[in-house]
Amino acid sequence: MTAIELKNNFHNLIDSIDNENLLREFYELMLRKRTSNDGRLWAMLSTDEIAELLAANEESENSEDLIPHEEMKKRYSKWL
Repeated sequence: MTAIELKNNFHNLIDSIDNENLLREFYELMLRKRTSNDGRLWAMLSTDEIAELLAANEESENSEDLIPHEEMKKRYSKWL
C-alpha cells in the first residue's frame, strides 16, 4: 500500500468513526507519534497488533468490562 493509499484509508476510517472519545484518542496518539522520537515498540507492532491494542483501550473505557484489582490479584496470585 502506498503512502497516498494509507492516507486515504486513514481519512476514510476517521470519517467513519462517530465516537468522539475514540477520535480524540486517535488524534492524541497521532500527535504524540508525530512530535516524539519515542515509539520504537509501537513501530514494531503489526497492523493486527495495533488494532487489538486500540480495541482493548476502547473496551477499557467501559467500566463493565473491567475486573477489580483485588480479583485479578486472586486469580493470578501464584504468579505474583
